[in-house]
Order: sequence, then structure tokens, then C-alpha cells
Amino acid sequence: MRIAKTIAEVRSFIAELRAERSDTASGSIVGFVPTMGYLHEGHASLLRRSRQESGISVLSIFVNPIQFGPNEDLDRYPRSEEADLKLAEREGVDVVFLPSVAEMYPEERRTTVTVTGVTERLCGASRPGHFDGVATVVSKLFNIVKPDQAFFGAKDAQQVAVLQKMVNDLNMDIEIIPCPIIREEDGLALSSRNVYLSEEQRREALVLSRSLRTASLRIESDAAVTPELIMAEVTTAIQESPLAEIDYVDLLTFPNLEPLDEQDGFTKLRASEGSIILALAVKFGSTRLIDNTIMKLKEVPLHV
Repeated sequence: MRIAKTIAEVRSFIAELRAERSDTASGSIVGFVPTMGYLHEGHASLLRRSRQESGISVLSIFVNPIQFGPNEDLDRYPRSEEADLKLAEREGVDVVFLPSVAEMYPEERRTTVTVTGVTERLCGASRPGHFDGVATVVSKLFNIVKPDQAFFGAKDAQQVAVLQKMVNDLNMDIEIIPCPIIREEDGLALSSRNVYLSEEQRREALVLSRSLRTASLRIESDAAVTPELIMAEVTTAIQESPLAEIDYVDLLTFPNLEPLDEQDGFTKLRASEGSIILALAVKFGSTRLIDNTIMKLKEVPLHV
């Protein structure tokens, strides 16, 4: 496993590997997993997928300052370089890119990548400028690494939608591959921020996956249920946790992230087998957690 700390190094390592492995159909395909580090099993699942589908597997670890707001947790965001490198080696990563802030932003930044529409709700509404920071750093990383495929976890489904739109609109020759949410046995979605939770907060946080599961079953089985009722029931369930502070509960089309028609409800989407996302952001103490479920709707027989 090669470790690069400069843009020149990572480009050189990837070029060497492409040349070495170009004798097979998939040998020179570059799979890329961009992360902010403090890696867990969710990241490991992305790295395994990259290894399975690509001839060259590249991981980046960079805590990107421009996607954090002024009152967010940039300074206390967890970091674990030694453990991250051990996990990367275990998962067969070929190149780890570990740039500094100075390497990524060596001078005053005058260019920002902004994706509109899909950034206006969910985390985009409650974290102004966040997705500008995400789109800008990911576009830089794509230009540096030049991957053929990039793997992202579906826990941040809005991020996946934003980056897919960016890639399509800018004609980037990169395939965005969303990967399933990885959860603990009790249902809690894996997140680097889970380390901030107290034992009691962690127990209370299980209300997120529990309410999503209940809502999914209701949507799948009840033809008469409405989006408003689903969101009200999920909100009520979360509010029963005394430690939970809701940022948002929203139900939108996916991947366009548009509100559902208030009068039509799920009807047209069921008929066309369209997809929806039920997404949550909830704080437990100072720790903000996100979770979601994405569903492809189908017709449900009316109960007589």
C-alpha cells in the first residue's frame, strides 16, 4: 500500500499502477473512496466494493474545512490516522491520499462548485454552504485522482444525489456507485460521529432506525396512508425520546429530492414505481445524526 501526501505523489502512484495493470480488462480501472477518516465498517464496505469492482483501489482521507459551518465540529471531528491506515491495508487499498489543508487549498480559493435544486432541502437547508464545500472538494479530488468509479455510502443520500447531479451536469466520466447503509446489530447507522454519544444517548438514538423501519412497513402495506401522516408518525415517535432534538423529518422523491404532491400523495409514484426517501436529522446533545430509508414504491391493494 502506497501513502501519498501530495497531489504529485498520488498522481504518480496511480499512473504507475495503471501502467503495471493495463494488461487485463479491469486492471487499470481506478475505484475511489473519498472519506474524512476515522474509518469504520461502513467505510470498509465501500473499500471492499471498490476492490471487487476495480483494478486499482484508492482511498482519500481529508477533513475538508470548507464543508463545515462556523458553529460545527471541525476542530473536534474525530481523527485516527494510524487506525485508518491499518484498516485500509487490511482491505487491500493500493493508494491512500493523505493531503494537508495547505496541499488542497494552497492559496486563497476563488472557485466554488455549486449544485442547485437537490441542495435546497434536508441538510442543505439546515447547513448553508455545506454542499458547496462537498461539491468543491470532491470535484478537486476527482480531478486529482481521475477515478473511473467512486463509491459513496447511502447514509448521506443527499450527498449521493448532489454528486451524481454534479457529475452528470459537468460531463465527468465517472460512475457514482451508491452503497448500502451499514448498521450495528441493533440498527444504529454507523457514523464517525457515534463516538460522541453517551451510553444513554446511543440507546435513545435507536429511535431513528426504528421509526424508519416502522414507516417503511406502513408505506409498503397501507394504500391509504399519506406522506403527511407518515411524517407526523415518525416525528411523534422521535419526540418520545427526551434526548432527541429534531432538525428535520422529510419525505421527498429520490433522487430529485422534490416534495410529494400534497393532494396526490403516493398515488402517481406507486403507479410509476418511483422512488422516495424518508430522511431524518436529529441531535442527541451536541451530536447530529442523519439516517434515511429509500424505497421504490409499488401498488398496494386497498383493504376492503
